Amino acid sequence: MPIFLRPNRVRLSARFSFHAASLAAVLGVGAALAIATPAARAQSGGTGDWPSKPITYVVPFAAGGTTDVLGRLVAQGLTKSLGQSVVVENRPGAGGNIGSDVVAKAAPDGYTILGGTISSHSINVSLYPRMPYDPVKNFQPVALIGTLPNVMVVNADSPWKTVADVIAAAKAKPGSINFGSSGNGTSQHLAGELFATMADVKLVHVAYKGSSPATQALLGKQVDLLFENSVAAMPLIQAGKLRALATTGPRRSGELPDVPTMAEAGLKGYEIVSWQAVFAPAGTPMPIVNRLAADIGKIIKDPEMRTRLTGLGIEPSGAGPTELGAFQKAEVEKWAKLIKTANIKLE
Repeated sequence: MPIFLRPNRVRLSARFSFHAASLAAVLGVGAALAIATPAARAQSGGTGDWPSKPITYVVPFAAGGTTDVLGRLVAQGLTKSLGQSVVVENRPGAGGNIGSDVVAKAAPDGYTILGGTISSHSINVSLYPRMPYDPVKNFQPVALIGTLPNVMVVNADSPWKTVADVIAAAKAKPGSINFGSSGNGTSQHLAGELFATMADVKLVHVAYKGSSPATQALLGKQVDLLFENSVAAMPLIQAGKLRALATTGPRRSGELPDVPTMAEAGLKGYEIVSWQAVFAPAGTPMPIVNRLAADIGKIIKDPEMRTRLTGLGIEPSGAGPTELGAFQKAEVEKWAKLIKTANIKLE
């Protein structure tokens, strides 16, 4: 900031004037360095003293769901690599919109990151009439954790053994079958809507605030079926509490080799692959973003972590900011076309 010297009535020597001016210049530079923020220093080429305090990892869904499970695994790894606590904070609601909006409006200083998903960062913008944020403009892509299929599941004691059984029951009594999801606009919701459209049946959608409450509703027989992420569904399938009828990916899951894809079950052309990623607020300094991306990439490439992810039905990625950004934009366009073509609307 400018330093103003009050005129002195006493006559100053040329030497003193020179030293005073030099001192003023030094003080000016010192002040500028003192007020420079970590983010500003990071923009100049390094991460400065970041991170010098705990980092918040916002999960825009309820605890126990896919985004929460993956968020805690990544947060644990980052805590070790960064030397600062990375704390998971659940902010569920509106298909991931509430928590995502919190991060979109957070300071872009590297201390707030988000577990973004196919719903919060590609589907919702075409489904919700009023979005509180722009999924592309308001975020800086960091890293793609991985992709995963959804699984059409029913209770273990359900009379339905195949996808054909569900379609037959839905045609016999239109509107009598309901399906749950982790929220409006999620891949679970869109998977059900796409199924109803392609099978030409009427299903009733029931939205919850995450995978955990949705699966509990299925176990409690409050809903008839789910198109759940493999991460949330797999433990219950393996425990014999849920029956898998089909997966939504392009090929069979390695963890469920006997379960057909939806296309194999009769709905040719049906394919939905969900994804999980990490985002930061737009404007976050790239040195910080690149450090986060590099560390997350190492976490995902760790053999133990990869085994754990594949065991949950996830295909690990680790793609960085540039690749994730291009992938996300393509996903936004893809879902915009599908939602318009299928005439999918929130009720």
